[in-house]
Amino acid sequence: MAANTLVLYAAPGMGHMISMVELGKLILKHYSHKFSVTVLYTTGSLVDTPTIPAYIDRITQSHPSISFHCFPRAAVINHHNQTLSMAALMFEFIRQNDPNVRLALQEISKTCQVRAFIIDLFCSSSMAIAKELNIPTFYFYTSGAAALAAFLYFPTIHARVNQSFKDMRDTAFEFPGLESPLRAVHMPEPMLDQNDPAYSDLVYFCSHLALSDGIIANTFEELETPAVIKAISEGRCVPHAPIPPVYYIGPLLDKEKASGSVNSDEECLLWLDKQPSRSVVYLCFGSRGSFSEAQVREIANGLERSDQRFLWVVKKPPVDNTKQIHGVEDFDLDALLPEGFLERTIERGLVVKSWAPQVTVLKKEAVGGFVTHCGWNSVLESVMAGVPMVAWPLYAEQHLNRSALVKEIKMAIDVEQREEDGFVTGDEVERRVRELMESENGRKLRERSLKLGEVALGALGEHGSSRRALANFVNAIQ
Repeated sequence: MAANTLVLYAAPGMGHMISMVELGKLILKHYSHKFSVTVLYTTGSLVDTPTIPAYIDRITQSHPSISFHCFPRAAVINHHNQTLSMAALMFEFIRQNDPNVRLALQEISKTCQVRAFIIDLFCSSSMAIAKELNIPTFYFYTSGAAALAAFLYFPTIHARVNQSFKDMRDTAFEFPGLESPLRAVHMPEPMLDQNDPAYSDLVYFCSHLALSDGIIANTFEELETPAVIKAISEGRCVPHAPIPPVYYIGPLLDKEKASGSVNSDEECLLWLDKQPSRSVVYLCFGSRGSFSEAQVREIANGLERSDQRFLWVVKKPPVDNTKQIHGVEDFDLDALLPEGFLERTIERGLVVKSWAPQVTVLKKEAVGGFVTHCGWNSVLESVMAGVPMVAWPLYAEQHLNRSALVKEIKMAIDVEQREEDGFVTGDEVERRVRELMESENGRKLRERSLKLGEVALGALGEHGSSRRALANFVNAIQ
């Protein structure tokens, strides 16, 4: 009798790879007697990094039941095509790998029974191949239920509008189950411009979510409001079509984040150990979050005037002011910050370049607040550590996450961002940091955050909601 395996297909990039591997590890932790796991991945994309092969070697050695199937390089895409966005280039690259997906699934099926094919949202074009081969296909959706509801509903909004969201500054959209409407200009970037091929790709991806055999979501039911869970399960996010089951199996955290230098890690952790309980506000904006020099100086001015202790991760400003920078680059921190800032704040603040061990930082007793871009991994890390947030969204689905955190989950306060470019003044930074760390509202957020951290651990426990959801998924594919 052929062995049972699950085939996971990761979109390009280290973050997507780690998410898929963590899902595979979670399944094997509880069901290694039932399945092995094979991870498919591409090579030659714009976001490939030298760390991926070393990461795969490490996982192969530590988890023998996880194997990796590397695709040959797809046809070269013209990366200098000025008419296509980075997202459009990436989505085209993934489509060009469809023949590799077919060959891999056929090859694996010769020796194993493929019980499920689990794909990233961006890999939707591969669903048709799996369906042809009679392999049940599931999505792994790596954000929260609010963003999932919005993505499910996006094709319905698309059918109602005939202009680009970026040009609809006075328009906001309501989504089933969500308390707050989302401004059109705050939709994820690939959805903003109808003339960008990436927009049509997103319509395609989102319309295929409901055509799958199920959606595995990286959140847990108790974190989400009953209204959004109900709206999804009742099919209100996908009118006129049946909705597949959704399995809320989180929080599933990246345990293999790229590390910084040992010295910088030790420095910030040792510094935190010397600070009073819940006294430090931690500021970090994700692996891609960087700011203009002007914005960095405003943050510095706000922090200095706030009189709060702080640990601040500063990245090199982007060349084209896109708010995103990849990798870790060296730069002159003194020249970037206001003159004398580091000396004036040396008694109560620490600024580190590019990276900090975030999971460890958030768990430190000294940390009492987190200024974050609202990336979902960072949100879950904050939830698990019981740390309240100041929500400062930058890109992707982060405006959706911000709205859920502030209005529904009630674990964050938001910053006021300038209409045209999202700029935040130093006065606003000072006000929000003080509110989080000193006010009665901040105290209530901290209490709620600590309770949610306990609930998150319970969801992952033997009788928790996430464990039941995982069991339901496994039952569905046996």
